Order: sequence, then structure tokens, then C-alpha cells
Amino acid sequence: MSIKSFSAKLFAKYIAGKTQKWSANPVATQDAVFQYLIKKGAKAKFGKDHNFENIKTAADFAKAVPVRDYEALKNYVEEAVAGKEDILWPGKPEYFAKTSGTTSGAKYIPITKESMPMHVNAARDAILHYIAESGNSSFVDGKMIFLQGSPKLQIKSGIKTGRLSGIVAHYVPGYLQKNRMPSWETNCIEDWESKVDAIVEETLPENMSVISGIPPWVQMYFEKLQAKTGKPVGEIFPNFNLFIYGGVNYEPYRKKFENLIGRRVDSIELYPASEGFFAFQDSQKEKGMLLLLNSGIFYEFIKADEFFTENPQRLTIGEVAVGVNYVMVISTTAGLWAYNVGDTVMFTSTKPHRVVVTGRIKHFISAFGEHVIGKEVEEALASTASQFKAQVSEFTVAPQINPSEGLPFHEWFIEFDTQPEDLDAFAQAIDEALQQQNSYYKDLITGKILKRLEIKVIPQGGFTAYMKSKGKLGGQNKLPRLANDRSIADVLYQLDF
Repeated sequence: MSIKSFSAKLFAKYIAGKTQKWSANPVATQDAVFQYLIKKGAKAKFGKDHNFENIKTAADFAKAVPVRDYEALKNYVEEAVAGKEDILWPGKPEYFAKTSGTTSGAKYIPITKESMPMHVNAARDAILHYIAESGNSSFVDGKMIFLQGSPKLQIKSGIKTGRLSGIVAHYVPGYLQKNRMPSWETNCIEDWESKVDAIVEETLPENMSVISGIPPWVQMYFEKLQAKTGKPVGEIFPNFNLFIYGGVNYEPYRKKFENLIGRRVDSIELYPASEGFFAFQDSQKEKGMLLLLNSGIFYEFIKADEFFTENPQRLTIGEVAVGVNYVMVISTTAGLWAYNVGDTVMFTSTKPHRVVVTGRIKHFISAFGEHVIGKEVEEALASTASQFKAQVSEFTVAPQINPSEGLPFHEWFIEFDTQPEDLDAFAQAIDEALQQQNSYYKDLITGKILKRLEIKVIPQGGFTAYMKSKGKLGGQNKLPRLANDRSIADVLYQLDF
């Protein structure tokens, strides 16, 4: 065992012990975070506008500060982007994480001196928890690759601006720099396909032990490796034994990955966003990711089916229950206050608090009152694909409200690696699996308001072509699983595959 590997085990034990202490006291941990946020936030313009000096409790906060999305907070953000101090948080942000907005163009999410370490430490701690539980630390001696956006940053009003993954790239610890790939030059390549080609050439001769990224883009990397060598990834990199991912559910990709790798490898799920690093998988044995209650984020939760009602109840960590779909609302050391990140989560445990991401509050289908969410379609497809020995590369679902004939239906756009022999039976099985999970959908089917779902087969590479047509190929970009309109579906029909 190397010195680095031995040291990693000692550090992992220390970090796991610290986690156990705060996770065993969730209410006190969150209260301490809340009090700190309010005290600091009172010095900024937002805090003064919302009378933070008079806020003592979470109930006071809920009365004084309404839930906002980016659009509603935009006026404050624009002042900060213009270089003004003490707007959302004391001082100026250290960075702005630039993301793509659906209605507002580019979004600029502030990252402050207090919030930046949380992004870095959480990713580190996820790996350390894996080491603490598994005892496996040998991978720290191999090469590690993180498929991410360009680390090139721009300056906006004196503040560095770029993609979150590019910002974080500047904070890779010194002890990992020699192990980290790709090279800085390769990481700066803007065109994603050219970048992946360069990464293939750069990593082929290396001892890769950890590979990390969003599954669809890692899949592209694996496919290019296999096409170039004719070998499975696990044979090219015999010491590759840990895959770290985030952004989308891994389950629809797992079978495809195991085929590309040639064996099963351990995986760690992360839940990062520009707005904060919310959770990571702390155990290979338990379902869900540990919600990070001690990292400068105060969480509130609203039941998803009540979110669009007037004055829905905002719950704190001591009031949530297992198995309920919640919209997650955050307040942070970056100066985001009662901010709706747009995600829905479900607790798998409250001792400690672990969550799974169930979808996006805007990414659902309820054109007929069915309230179908991402978790339900992913599980229905995964179970059916296993039953039919099919392999799905990518998919999305949209409602067809005005078909040329017959009843409306859900249209599933699926790109297969291995297509089922009987596509009609496959569609029927998915539909039945979805009905079992969603009683509203079942009632609409049995009540003949909707007919059974239909599948539109997308040729291989079709979804990559779609993402490329939208300027969202690679990096941290993800294909929405669900849309409540035909915005994605119509483009897919227009593409010349």
C-alpha cells in the first residue's frame, strides 16, 4: 500500500466520523446554518429589504421571504453582475457560474468565498466516504479523469465567470494534480466531439482508475475508446474500478455501461448544481444520497402536488417524511434566498436524511392531470427493458394532445442499443408498469381519456444530433426526460436522421 493510499484511509475515517456527528443531529445542524445565514445576510441589500434583523425562526423567514426562481431574483442578481457590493451577500461574489436559462437566456449564479469550498469539499468527501466504507483506496494511485466543461473563465465586472465545472477545475487539490486528467490544454477544447477525441488519445496509454462525468457523455467517451481499440473499457483500463457521476439517473445507462466496460464497477452518485452541492452517495449499501445539512445551505421542502397552490406549506428538515415528492428550496452562503432550484426530491431515509432526485418541477407530464414525474418513467422503462432484454441509449417523453386520429397519448422517443423484438409488447409493458406507479395515469387509461403510450424509435446517434442542434452537446448539459409540451418532440421530428 502506498503512502497516498494509506493516508487516504486515515483521512476517510476522520471525515466519516465528522459526518456521523452532524447527520445524527439534523435539526440542530440546520438551525445553526440558518442562524448564520440570517446574521450574515442582514448586512446585504436583500436582507435589509426583507427585514432579516427581525427574523428569528424559519417560520419568520417563510413569512418575510417568498419562494423565488431565477427570474424573480434576477433584479438582485443583475446588480451583483454589474459589480455592486453587498447585494445578495456581503461583499462581491468570487465567481458567477454561467448556465443556460430556458426563458431568460444566460443565468449567472453567484459563488462566494464562503460557498466555493462547499463545492470542492463535497466531491472530495464523497470519495472519502466510499473509501471509509469499502476499504478500497488503491485507486488514488491511478489516473482520474473528470469529463467537464472548459476551465477558461471570462471577466464580468471584475468577477470571473464560467461553467461551474470549469470553475471547480481551478480548485483540484495539489495532491491530485499529477493524477488528474485530461491535460489543461485538452480540457480547454471547446468543441465537445473534438475534446472527447483528444481525451481518448490522451488517456489510452494511462492507468485510469477513476472516471467521472454525466453518463451520456461518458458513454460517448467509452464508445470512442471501444471503436478505436476493439476492446472493452475494462480491458483497456484493468484498474478502472470506480465511476463517479451526477446530473441524471444512472440506472437507464447501467446495463449499457457494463457492456462497454465488460464488467460491473462501483459507482458514486453526486448531486451538484451551480447553486450548491446538495448531496452525495455516502454508502454502497443504502439507497439515496446523503443530504448535506452542514454545508452552508438551509433547506425547505414543499410537497410537489401542492407547489402551485396559493401559499403552500414550507417544511424544514425535521418535518419531512419518507416517500413524499418534494420541491427543494434553498438559502445559501452564495446569497440565494428561498430559491427554487427546480428539482424534486424524495427522502429514502430520515436517519440519516438521504434523498433521490425524482425529476424537475417543470419537467413532468400533466397535460391531462396525470402528474407523471421523471422517477416513474425511468423506473417503468428500466424494469421493462430488463424484462425484454433491451438496451436503451437515451429517451424522452412528451404528450400528444391532438393526434390525427383516436385518443391522446404519451409519446415515448427512444434510442435503442438493442431493440426489443416485439416493440408493441414492449410499449404495453411500459404502460402497465407506469400505471402501477401512477394511479392518475391508470385512471386516465382505464377511463379511456388516454390511450396506451406509443413509441417513436430514434436512430442511433439521434439524441446526440438533437443536443448538437440546440448547442448543448457535452459538458453538464442533460436531455430532459419529460416535457409537458411538444418542444423537444417537434424538433426530433424535424431532424434529418
